[in-house]
Amino acid sequence: MRILETVWITLSDGCRLAARIWLPATLAGRKPPPVPAILEYLPYRRRDRHRGDDAILHPALAAGGYAAIRVDMRGAGDSDGLMNDEYTPQEWRDACEVIAWIAEQPWCSGAVGMIGISWSGFNSLQIAALRPPALKAIVTACSTDDRFADDMHYMGGALLNDNLQYGATLFTWTPTPPDPAIVGDRWRAMWLERLQAMDQPPAARWMRHPVRDSYWRSGSVCEDYAKIQVPVLAVGGWADGYTNTVLRLLEHLPGPRKGLIGPWGHAFPHIATPGPQIDFIRYVGRWFDHWLKGEPTGIMDEPMLTYWMQEAEPPRARYQTRRGRWHAESRWPSPAIAGQMLHLAPGRLRPTAQAPFALTVCSPATTGIASGEWCPYGWGPDMPGDQREDDAGSACFDGPAADAPLALVGRPVVTLALASDLPQAMVAVRLNAVAPDGTSIRITYGLLNLNQRNGHDRCDPLLPGEVYSIRVPLKASAFELPAGYRLRVAVSTAYWPLAAPLPARASLTLRGGNIELPVRDGAISPCSAPDLGGPQVPPSVPARVLVAPQRGRLRLSRDMDDGDTTLEVVRNLGALMLEETGLRLDALGRETYKINALDPSAASSEAVRSAGFHRGDWRARLEVTSRLTADDTGWRLASSLDAFDGDNILFTRRWEQHFPFFPIITPGGATK
Repeated sequence: MRILETVWITLSDGCRLAARIWLPATLAGRKPPPVPAILEYLPYRRRDRHRGDDAILHPALAAGGYAAIRVDMRGAGDSDGLMNDEYTPQEWRDACEVIAWIAEQPWCSGAVGMIGISWSGFNSLQIAALRPPALKAIVTACSTDDRFADDMHYMGGALLNDNLQYGATLFTWTPTPPDPAIVGDRWRAMWLERLQAMDQPPAARWMRHPVRDSYWRSGSVCEDYAKIQVPVLAVGGWADGYTNTVLRLLEHLPGPRKGLIGPWGHAFPHIATPGPQIDFIRYVGRWFDHWLKGEPTGIMDEPMLTYWMQEAEPPRARYQTRRGRWHAESRWPSPAIAGQMLHLAPGRLRPTAQAPFALTVCSPATTGIASGEWCPYGWGPDMPGDQREDDAGSACFDGPAADAPLALVGRPVVTLALASDLPQAMVAVRLNAVAPDGTSIRITYGLLNLNQRNGHDRCDPLLPGEVYSIRVPLKASAFELPAGYRLRVAVSTAYWPLAAPLPARASLTLRGGNIELPVRDGAISPCSAPDLGGPQVPPSVPARVLVAPQRGRLRLSRDMDDGDTTLEVVRNLGALMLEETGLRLDALGRETYKINALDPSAASSEAVRSAGFHRGDWRARLEVTSRLTADDTGWRLASSLDAFDGDNILFTRRWEQHFPFFPIITPGGATK
């Protein structure tokens, strides 16, 4: 194939975007036949930070007969302009122009597809909703259709610590400098302009919108699924943070669609763990061959949804593969799945409605330590462990031992009647499978900020002692409960450190409740799953590893004198010498979460990140910190940004910001 390292795409306002393009061998001739093109559009620096991922995906697409294009968004990498937020109308307008530019190139047949994971999976959906004429089909992986309900900022209206940690990551990479080898001497002026445009840390921007207001509705394609008319292949993993999107897209999109959910974490299925990995490139090729080339691949004759049915096994913080098997449903929602209701009684799950009861739970603030990451990548200790410690801090309701396997596919929903002794509280609900030896396996879970019990567009204080009926949807899952295992519903008032801790421990008095389980009828055989193949050995970017990458929960410590608990997490991409570009890239990060089980008032969450670039005499480095605490009135975020040109500081800025628990919400839906 032919690789074009840097191609400039000039937009209508004069802004130039930097692209890297892989052209198939068929385009090597003087008069090459045009081919369809596939675009991935994101801010994660095509020259260095994302070069390894790009080297796996895009050459494989080119080998399949496509022009593959990776574009640095406006203000990112070597592109002109500024970027200070995710998923903006400017981002989408630029993308529509890029798609039109691609379609007009002599090597392009005029048909364009989009593929993406995470950010580029999000904007594939968002851009499809704008209907650029040349866009004919998309593949979206590990993404969301609802930016408030299903992203790493809030879950059930409860603030996630991922808002802080990912905010620190974006805080680092948004104002990084362009490469002088590409943009020349203007690199320093471009960098300084990016730094000066950082008016606030990303985490702060998102915390200014603690309810589902117009900020979050923008870019949430669930607001109007009908805007997406192109065919959509939606991909997810049960271990990923974005487990709900695939099923909602299959249910609501009006056009051709297909869903694939494996056991994977936050990665494309050909490299993801937990395995098994699949030949995802071949699967994607069949999808695009059908929609962009018009070839009869048979993919649309296969079931609408293919998914990995997880089987019970001892929980581990790290899996190489996940026990289970492939299942498929001809359509979604599946007629083979129906709701089965179980009712809460003191310590028990019953098949019939129960009399009201009073059971009070006030969880230790460390409850949730076995949660794993909100968004596991599957690389390090980041998966949920044995739930028994968290169960001990929860109100638990157990069903009888199953006399036959029970398959659950979809989203369980828990309804609770409860009262709080404080005006501010949250509830965490887990559905676990308890083995005969007592091992507790988390099947799925959900959170709810009880101040958003009346809807996520508002925050209403609780009236202490008043009984409320609340509904907690749990995350989608596919899990087979073996015979002899019991289901357990565990209810807690904390879920640390996955959810940012409140400064006071509320006591919730449970009065009753139920759980509706999505049970697959065992008498109805699942469809035959398509052959997904095995993983292909991916190519690698020529690089020398100087500092090995490391990710995951590194160390948990508890002071036996004062009861303070500390969790240390690493986020190191490591340090690499990229041989192709002669660049040393450093990307290091860590988080420290501290709390006291009985007094969370002094709890803190801190994220530290650094990114460095070094070639010859050129040395540029950024260092950021973000620290989150809370008091009786709200959250407090302290942040810093320092940029170094060589050994000299080029730019520095500090922020101290406060965010009330009960914001003022204007009639237009904005928050103050």
